[in-house]
Amino acid sequence: MRILLVEDDRRVAAALSSALTRRGYEVERAATVAAALSAAPCDLVLLDLNLPDGDGVDLCRELRRRSNQLGIIAVTARGEERDRVLGLRLGADDYVVKPFSMVELQARIEALLRRTAHTRPQRDRIEAGPLRLDVAGRTVTVDDREVALTRKEFDILLSIARQPGVAVSRDRILLDVWGTTFADRHTVEVHVASLRGKLGEPGLVETVRGVGYRLRAG
Repeated sequence: MRILLVEDDRRVAAALSSALTRRGYEVERAATVAAALSAAPCDLVLLDLNLPDGDGVDLCRELRRRSNQLGIIAVTARGEERDRVLGLRLGADDYVVKPFSMVELQARIEALLRRTAHTRPQRDRIEAGPLRLDVAGRTVTVDDREVALTRKEFDILLSIARQPGVAVSRDRILLDVWGTTFADRHTVEVHVASLRGKLGEPGLVETVRGVGYRLRAG
């Protein structure tokens, strides 16, 4: 999961980046409106409304104009009701007032990512090498052999298979399957080990050290 952190205060940005990275997110920082507008695509934006080269509210409106699927959380010291209402009306999905705890911010990120996951386009069928995954029918075949999976195993495979060849973090899997990142990551490892055994195809689900897992693309 890629997060764009739009924050001009270096100390705040460094602390947030470090905390988010430890939680498995890939973080890019932008200190200005211009840098935010030229940043690489991301899944979610944490947006400070007080920026040195422009108003974060205008940036929020432009980011929303570019994408209806992008998650935007305003993170700012502007705590008055009119500021919160304006930010939400111009495209922010949520609003966090400084100072805040990382536990609160993490919970808000998870809630927003759950909502955006439900609205993103879903493919009915996914194919990668010998794997065929029927999303609607919740069936899996490998080399035309049907594989019986538990609900959790299927959901883990679906989380990884949405982007074959792309590493998916353990936190993203926890969020997709369990609805939270406040869970034992060892649980993911146990389910993935069982999933690999049932698929019977060595290397189909690859471990990406320090990140999570990816489905072999070919």
